[in-house]
Amino acid sequence: MRLLARLSHRVAGCVLLALAAGCSFGAPEPASKEGERIFSLWQGFFLAAMGVGALVWGLLIYVLIRYRRRTSDTSTDLPPQGAYHIPLEIFYTAAPVVVVAVLFGFSVAAENQVTAVDDDADAIQVEVVGFQWSWQFRYPDDDITITGEPGSPPELVLPVDRPAHLQLVSNDVAHSFWVPDFLSKRDLIPGVDNEIQVTPTEIGTYDGRCAEFCGLDHWRMTYTVRVVSEDDYQRWLSRQTATAGRAGTTGTEP
Repeated sequence: MRLLARLSHRVAGCVLLALAAGCSFGAPEPASKEGERIFSLWQGFFLAAMGVGALVWGLLIYVLIRYRRRTSDTSTDLPPQGAYHIPLEIFYTAAPVVVVAVLFGFSVAAENQVTAVDDDADAIQVEVVGFQWSWQFRYPDDDITITGEPGSPPELVLPVDRPAHLQLVSNDVAHSFWVPDFLSKRDLIPGVDNEIQVTPTEIGTYDGRCAEFCGLDHWRMTYTVRVVSEDDYQRWLSRQTATAGRAGTTGTEP
């Protein structure tokens, strides 16, 4: 009984610790509208996992306590044995299928929302070019190009609460555009037209990196995303266009 008590206390402690350890459920707070949908899906998966774990541990503790050997038991015979229990077998076969099907449905819905690119006339258009081993950000509507090089990462500037359509281009090998705080990423594949929509919701500077191994200097393929207010964004555009779209450009064309 002491062993069972210690076991139940440890299980309860782990559950409480997991819940208190982060209302974020182990994921960073999303800094984009698309990331909020991913974060909600992650929360659902986490709660489903906690529910399954609680059920399994609860049944295990119940069986250990209910069918433990008591000191008053003198018989050496085994308790009655059953070869099968049809209703129970149907339940523990169907229940996981239902759980997986529900989670799959929510995953498909979240993926469709995150990968959708709206035809918003107010959206920022940016062409993101990945090359060995840095990045280039082109603003075609404003004739601005910002190019980085290994050791001198470029900066992508976006206005807050305004969608940005990022056209992803690679002319050498596969790369991957990933900003961890946005909770979404997309690959840049040579010969494939790929795009991603990002709607930042928090002003700040966020680290970005390539999430696809692309060569020896893959680790140096970093960049930053600076999210600013709409007024600051317009001032930034004015400063860039005032110098023929080349101010802030580093490195060479990929």
